[in-house]
Amino acid sequence: MGNERLFCSFYLGEHLFGFDVEAVQEVIRHQEVTRLPLGAPAVCGVINLRGRIVPAVDLRRCLGMGPAPGGCVPANIVVRAAGAAAVSFLVDQIGDVVEPPTEAFERSPETLRGVARELILGVYKLQDRLLLVLDIGRVLRAAYA
Repeated sequence: MGNERLFCSFYLGEHLFGFDVEAVQEVIRHQEVTRLPLGAPAVCGVINLRGRIVPAVDLRRCLGMGPAPGGCVPANIVVRAAGAAAVSFLVDQIGDVVEPPTEAFERSPETLRGVARELILGVYKLQDRLLLVLDIGRVLRAAYA
């Protein structure tokens, strides 16, 4: 393995996103979310992760996307940003661990608008689609704003 990076991929709608796999603590298919009053709009509640209370962040809301289609049961990707406590991101569907070649990376296009422009580090051109790489730190700041 050269300079390639590994990404934990997931879907929001038909879009494929990824977090650096080194920040991912675990992936959980579904966990019941307990709603909290007076939280930031993107923080939809907390989950109980083996006795630890972990905030649950709606990634769709962070990216300015509409709600998930009816009947969609969200999965959880639990991450730990540098020096931060664990956070669970709610996603539509879990993907695979992806190892795109370094030369397939491109910065986000200038035409990208809205909050997504701040949260997406860049794009990897894969064989059949694009992998949009998110900056976990920026996503967390947006979630708690």
